[in-house]
Amino acid sequence: MPTTMTGVFLAGLAAGFGVAIPVGAIAVLVMGLAARTSFRVGAAAALGVATADGLYAAVAALGGAALVTVLTPVAGPLRMVAAAILLALATHTAVRALRSARPGAVAGTDPTSTSGGPGFGSRPFAGRRGLETPPRAFAGVLALTLLNPATVVYFAALVLGRQDSAAPALPAVGAFVLGAFLASASWQLMVAGGGTMVGRILAGPRGRLGTALVSSAIIAALAVVMLVAA
Repeated sequence: MPTTMTGVFLAGLAAGFGVAIPVGAIAVLVMGLAARTSFRVGAAAALGVATADGLYAAVAALGGAALVTVLTPVAGPLRMVAAAILLALATHTAVRALRSARPGAVAGTDPTSTSGGPGFGSRPFAGRRGLETPPRAFAGVLALTLLNPATVVYFAALVLGRQDSAAPALPAVGAFVLGAFLASASWQLMVAGGGTMVGRILAGPRGRLGTALVSSAIIAALAVVMLVAA
């Protein structure tokens, strides 16, 4: 890779880490899914986040300032929609966890239950509804992440700060997007891995109930903050 392309790739890498590392509701959602279900589900959710970040990096690199002008007025309403969805997910997760923890509610009798991955045994809180299968986790978290146009504004600001012309070369755009995607994917997969470790440690019903309730509370709190800021 030529030196200039290497520089663009590294810029994308730095931008991807910059947008991925701050812990928000989506990161907590990815970690919570991995803790309650399996690494496969958490990894699918993580790749959903990275795909959204990559798409927004591409949009920003290709569109620049024009897209910032278009998206800025709708950033608040879209953030409110995302916050409402996150609140609904947090409530749904907590209610299902509490129902599964009631006396007599055991894995195998609860129609929403399913078994987890190797070494996890029965998982009463890992139903096949909501986001708790890999395809649904990927699609759902991708859609949720796309509801945050502030990401494209962030990438556009960085692109415009480095850009020498209004029409960037496609190879440079590709290098920037690849760097952003790989950075976001690596960080989010690490988050999912952390969630899986939590799931292994808190493998019992009480541990999984606690994990579900704590993650739901954090997601709800962050969603409320998002609503206030919208």
